[in-house]
Amino acid sequence: MRNFISANKKDMQLIKNYSFPSVALRLALATSYLWEVADRLGFLGAHGQPHVGWGDWQHFLDYARQVMAFLPAGVIPTLAVLATIGEAAIGLLLLTGLFTRIAASLSCLLSLAFALSMAIAFGFDSPVGYSVFTVSAASLLLATLPEYKWSIDSLINKN
Repeated sequence: MRNFISANKKDMQLIKNYSFPSVALRLALATSYLWEVADRLGFLGAHGQPHVGWGDWQHFLDYARQVMAFLPAGVIPTLAVLATIGEAAIGLLLLTGLFTRIAASLSCLLSLAFALSMAIAFGFDSPVGYSVFTVSAASLLLATLPEYKWSIDSLINKN
């Protein structure tokens, strides 16, 4: 029994030590969002170059039309713009650690909506293969952490 209690205390210490995982989740999610926004705006290079997915807005919009083919065609460009603005905002907020819980919650919802759209358009294997459900779950985990070390939020909460 004593060993169980000792092990349980060690587990509690490990659980309370979430500083590094919090920062790692923030940076990984922020980088993913900002990278995709940079790609669709052409900042990473032209379409067809190595390590470039879309390369410009038109190629991204063509992809958005495929993913959201079940929606009226007229709303897709607006949703693509809103998704891009949302991804850029979420990425910047997570990178700086400002309003982290809100940004992580929005990331969870946005990535879940994207995963479900991909599943409808291309089949379940597409969002699973691109780990979109994982992004959603990681965002949910980040949103539930009690505090965010090395962030603007932690500086604000100290005062």
